[in-house]
Amino acid sequence: MSNSKPAPSEFDLSDIEWTVSSHSGGEGDCVRVGVKDGFVLVGDSKNPDRLPHVYTPGEIKAWLLGAKDGEFDFLLGL
Repeated sequence: MSNSKPAPSEFDLSDIEWTVSSHSGGEGDCVRVGVKDGFVLVGDSKNPDRLPHVYTPGEIKAWLLGAKDGEFDFLLGL
């Protein structure tokens, strides 16, 4: 794995096993997550042709731990 984070367009997305959030609904809030070449991809499941965001495992770990600690709960009020 390279030290630099690749652009989303550098990935072949055809063989990724995506996980769709159980909180995704019919109001446009559809999120999916997949792993490719050691990177975490977060995309829009209702628009699968739109390129996903790419994160390192460390970035995702920081986000998940922060979310579990309630650091991002302010976003629930949007």
